[in-house]
Amino acid sequence: MTMQNKSLWQSTQQLLGIEMSPVSHLERLASIGGGFVSILLILLVSRYFVGATDAMLIVASMGASAVLLFAVPHGLLAQPWPVFGGHLVSALVGVTSAQLVPEPFLAAALAVGLAIGAMHYLRCIHPPGGATALTAVVGGAGVQHLGYGFIAMPVLFNVLIILAVAVVFNYPLAWRRYPAVLQRKWAAPEQEEMPGGAYPSISHADFVYALSEIDSFIDITEQDLVRIYELVTRRRVYPADVK
Repeated sequence: MTMQNKSLWQSTQQLLGIEMSPVSHLERLASIGGGFVSILLILLVSRYFVGATDAMLIVASMGASAVLLFAVPHGLLAQPWPVFGGHLVSALVGVTSAQLVPEPFLAAALAVGLAIGAMHYLRCIHPPGGATALTAVVGGAGVQHLGYGFIAMPVLFNVLIILAVAVVFNYPLAWRRYPAVLQRKWAAPEQEEMPGGAYPSISHADFVYALSEIDSFIDITEQDLVRIYELVTRRRVYPADVK
């Protein structure tokens, strides 16, 4: 591949948002295994409470959570409070919308919108929570019959299951322990400041290498990291210029 073609391919990757620092096969297999175990357990629990048909609807939002917890275990949206608070507050909003708004389409839209707002203010944004709110409205007779009990059984129980599986399943793998605070600590080498308080230059390739060493999917691009580094070093070197 020529340098021109390589540059074009890299630009295309950035434009499309293609992952540019792939993780190892072991990391991918761990994500697959965690998703399988957690969803199997959740399906069995949900089927017991609402029946097989409605269980398939309820577990949809948990499937989305499984992607975050096992493919991006250290992402902010996958941490315990966003998962716990996001699903439960969304379930509460969804059930309330279903009971107070007789028009299903309006109730469904209102449930998702208000759930997003609630997650914002409670600092527990978890995208699958939107699906939980929606399920509370359109989940069928089994879900409607549960009423506010839907929040405890199966939503709360399912959340506790998926969080427990995430902690236990990931713990033996030191680089991906969950929650993120439990992951293996990396010892950073001593780094001296350059004369005048400046910092040594760090290239895009340096960030790519660092991400490959972590061997876990990081929900941030190399360009974002470079931009953050530039802002931090600019603040240290030229504090008066940073508003």
